Amino acid sequence: MSDVAAIKALVEKNKVLKQEIAKIIIGQEEVVDQILLSIYTGGHSLLIGVPGLAKTLMVNTIASALGLGFKRIQFTPDLMPSDILGSEVLDQNRNFKFIKGPIFSNIILADEINRTPPKTQAALLEAMQERAVTIAGNQYKLDLPYYVLATQNPIEQEGTYPLPEAQLDRFMFAIELKYPSIAEEIKVVKETTSDFKHEITPLFTPSEIMDIQHLVRRIPVPDNVVEYAVKLVNSTRPNQDNASEFVKQFIDWGAGPRASQNLILGAKAHAAVNGKFSPDIEDVKAVSLGILRHRIIKNYKAEAEGISEEDIIGKLL
Repeated sequence: MSDVAAIKALVEKNKVLKQEIAKIIIGQEEVVDQILLSIYTGGHSLLIGVPGLAKTLMVNTIASALGLGFKRIQFTPDLMPSDILGSEVLDQNRNFKFIKGPIFSNIILADEINRTPPKTQAALLEAMQERAVTIAGNQYKLDLPYYVLATQNPIEQEGTYPLPEAQLDRFMFAIELKYPSIAEEIKVVKETTSDFKHEITPLFTPSEIMDIQHLVRRIPVPDNVVEYAVKLVNSTRPNQDNASEFVKQFIDWGAGPRASQNLILGAKAHAAVNGKFSPDIEDVKAVSLGILRHRIIKNYKAEAEGISEEDIIGKLL
């Protein structure tokens, strides 16, 4: 199949996939879109939202519709790296045998990742970056495709271990889940309090997902689009000579080069699912909020004046 035909097929399959997910997940179209974009590009996502917004159900539903294995890890303050990676145990013949932990799956839901100590977070981050884990000096490869979708609760910060900025940078998207509208919430209540269960039909295989990732990377990007993405990221850095007064006034640290890479990858995937064979500047803008939101560190002045990361990004676009 040619790349042109593959993109046309992806557009159709993506529509059907979203319809399948919508059987269970009501509303939250933008969130689902961004999760799917990160999956089509091979990136990880951080879901930020208060309890009860169906984050776990959403990830489980998406995994089922994609035909991928799914495991959920509830992060707690006493969780050790071996609890998620697995460990070596003695079998009846007194030989060491490796028992795989829950990290060995295609999609991992890392629930409340900021509730667990840094060394357990670091073990997960190695798996995210290397697609492999090291136990007792042996390296074990993880099955591909491999995605970590982590959740954070923004309202309860006591007794938590916030992810350092360098670790936040490993996530392609930071996706904010908002409350549903009244009409959506009425529908949610009706659906979830009845005895009827929707069945999800798997629409992809792991190898098809890998093919989509390669297809997205093969999409050509015009130089002016790459230049726009790099200049956008560069404009978030207050220590640059060409930084605007607004940025110097409200930002402590800007986004790094990984943001530029992710903007282009995200723009390619956004173009592909919309039937375009090459991304333009509008595609970069469409993915910029989710990609830059967690990479900009605003200062106390922005905090005091009620200026959010979204406000800053909107001003820079």
